[in-house]
Amino acid sequence: MNNFNNKNMNVDALFLGPKSENAVFFREMMEYAISEHIHWRSGYHPEDPDLTTTVDRYAPEYRDTLYRTEGILNQLSSKLKSTSVPWFSPRYMGHMNADTLMISNLAYVMAMMYNPNNCAQESSPTTTVLEIEAGLDLCAMFGYDVQTSWGHITSGGTVANYEGLWVARNIKTLPLAMSKHPQAKVLLTETSETALLNMRTCDVLDLIDELKKLGLFEEIRDLTCRGAGVEQGKLGKLLVPQSKHYSWMKAMDILGLGQQNIVQLPVNKNYRTDVMKMRDIVFSLIEQGEPILAVVAVVGTTETGAIDNVAEVIKLRQECEQRFGVSFYVHIDAAYAGYACAMFRDENNQFLEYEALIKRYHNDGIFPVDMVWPKQDVYESFKALNQADSITVDPHKVGFISYAAGAICMKDKRIVDLISYHAAYVFEEVKESSRKTDKQQNVLLGSSIMEGSKAGATAAAVWAAHRLVPLNLLGYGKVIAAGITTANWMIDKINSSPSFVIDGREFTLVAMPAPDFHMINFMFRETGNISLEKQNQLNKRLYELCSYAAGRTYANDFLTSSTSLTYEEYGDNPQNLCLDANFKEEEWHKVRSIYVLRAAIMTHCLRDKQHFENYWNELKNIFEDKLQQLIDEENKHSHSLQKVSL
Repeated sequence: MNNFNNKNMNVDALFLGPKSENAVFFREMMEYAISEHIHWRSGYHPEDPDLTTTVDRYAPEYRDTLYRTEGILNQLSSKLKSTSVPWFSPRYMGHMNADTLMISNLAYVMAMMYNPNNCAQESSPTTTVLEIEAGLDLCAMFGYDVQTSWGHITSGGTVANYEGLWVARNIKTLPLAMSKHPQAKVLLTETSETALLNMRTCDVLDLIDELKKLGLFEEIRDLTCRGAGVEQGKLGKLLVPQSKHYSWMKAMDILGLGQQNIVQLPVNKNYRTDVMKMRDIVFSLIEQGEPILAVVAVVGTTETGAIDNVAEVIKLRQECEQRFGVSFYVHIDAAYAGYACAMFRDENNQFLEYEALIKRYHNDGIFPVDMVWPKQDVYESFKALNQADSITVDPHKVGFISYAAGAICMKDKRIVDLISYHAAYVFEEVKESSRKTDKQQNVLLGSSIMEGSKAGATAAAVWAAHRLVPLNLLGYGKVIAAGITTANWMIDKINSSPSFVIDGREFTLVAMPAPDFHMINFMFRETGNISLEKQNQLNKRLYELCSYAAGRTYANDFLTSSTSLTYEEYGDNPQNLCLDANFKEEEWHKVRSIYVLRAAIMTHCLRDKQHFENYWNELKNIFEDKLQQLIDEENKHSHSLQKVSL
């Protein structure tokens, strides 16, 4: 990972910009990327004759094909320009999207034209190595030992979560498989099913080494769930927060573990996993003799930006090991906020102590001096990430890299042996001597991951981004901090904003308290309305006027997203927001859902206070216009009903 001092890095020079401010440079570099590939083709065996002559290229059929190509691209461009979402603009504040780094776009295009397939190094000699380097960059950012860890690029957080659970499942069944084999069984200190299903991950991985010494590993591996299948409910429960991403439901389905074996962990008033209730659930399962397959913590929920207390999850596992001799796999779903770990590391990849970190933020101008981020417990969560067994992270979210770019990092690369496959038609066995001389270049990606064919261009995009924007507080830290700063300013403005008075009706803005990351949830409240159901209808219609649903994405003057905070996912915790908005408690218990506008504030464009003030003033005018539009619609609808009744 590139750890040079990047104190003078200019964030605005990293992006094409909301008005294509860096268009000249971007065009030059794009032309360079294309020209280099053209030269590469034309220079390959110059003694070979050209396929077509100048005369051929002026033939009617030839020209007609080129004209039709141009026509189709014109159609595509028209469709893209008229209906695509302008992520690049600060007027977009919705999903976890923003402008993408120029370097990632350029690197993607440059590599894409070579069409490398990172399934097999034979078809991607360059980008396979780049993928492993990029994966190790992320491992280092999380505090893993790069000599013993493993990471790679996926199509997104969903597949990364699948891989984390895939690994947890296969680890869980290895001791069981060994107990059925007379030679392998002697390696086990305890042979009861209870003991075998509750071993520490590191102890299971040590058994892999012992099995290899005896030449039994592949034979035993075939006796694990990958060969023998999964006995219903045998492996225990998967513990995930109520705020879980839907990928966990799909993963339990796909891996044959059964969704009924998911145990949902309640969240607290901060929308994080409730630590005390998690402890009670874990201890209860242990008392019942129920094994725990894995515990998942979320670092950046997609609805509220909450960051689970990872340190407490790790502490709980240690307590279970010491008190009960019971352990479990820990996976962190940090798809959204994982890249924020870079904000805690200095130029030498050292995780800074809390007070020193805050001081650096202020001295280096990363945060305004009157702003303190993160909260102490959020800091401790990021610090504890290096104790997790695996971590999901999405470069295409807060890595500001083009889709599709997810990733998974694993603390101990021996894990890979449990899921690895070898397909003779794709992979070539590598001699041990070759492995010793160049370890990285002999990693067989496709046989060791969930996906098969995959774009090497994505790996190039991630790798290049990490080289230009280091994974430390002076690199990605500057970019991510811009969004966090803007989010905090935005919440302050929302909660102190004067009322909007439209046609005699008064509306106020209400935002949830300062989030752990840069996701904010807010809503409009009409004075005098006591119905939560009507409140939800109001905000749903405002969302429709400020989103893709309006049918005019590119022309819309403000774009956001939305979500419903429901009892099913958050218990009674959203009731606090209802009370803040002056709804009675019984309204919450009647509806049990509150509809909010949701915005991941990822833009780097508003970190200057004056720019933000100008933006906010414009945004207030937009809100007023949207409310006026909504009232006009209601009045029109009311008049129509009156005519019908007459």
